[in-house]
Amino acid sequence: MSRIGKQEITIPSGVEVTKNGAILTVKGPKGSLQKVFRDDIEIKIADGKINLNIKRNDKFSKSLWGTYASHLKNMIAGVQTPYQKKLILEGVGFKSEVKGKELVFALGFSHPVIVKIPEGITATAEKNNITIVGIDKELVGSFTAGIRALKKPEPYKGKGMRYEDEVIRRKQGKKTT
Repeated sequence: MSRIGKQEITIPSGVEVTKNGAILTVKGPKGSLQKVFRDDIEIKIADGKINLNIKRNDKFSKSLWGTYASHLKNMIAGVQTPYQKKLILEGVGFKSEVKGKELVFALGFSHPVIVKIPEGITATAEKNNITIVGIDKELVGSFTAGIRALKKPEPYKGKGMRYEDEVIRRKQGKKTT
């Protein structure tokens, strides 16, 4: 039994949740999100509450139960207040800037690294702080992780791109005798 899946999800005022076949749409003050849900989980929307129940009692359906409940909660929270991730770029000569719908990085390579900003996400770059904001938690997280993967922080001097709250374990380096 999924503890998360069993809980009722309340729909706050100003948010509208509709189901049309397999597509579930959440509309709120910041925008709207759509997601396709499999029919293994029964989603009931009534009286400002959402209930999820499994149709079949197999392992796959049970694993989707809590996952779908989390997706719904994230969609409802995202259309009310957007999700935000911050990256910090450390290192001499490392730069970032936004040009139109692209992020342009100077990461110590012989060429600038250009990353297109997907639809539904806004990115700002001030000095070496990059802020990514959007209503879709999954899209914000995967885009931020993709940017971080361009130059991961190294353990000796801490150069690279890291999350704002990430702590990098430092190594000692070579000792001279």
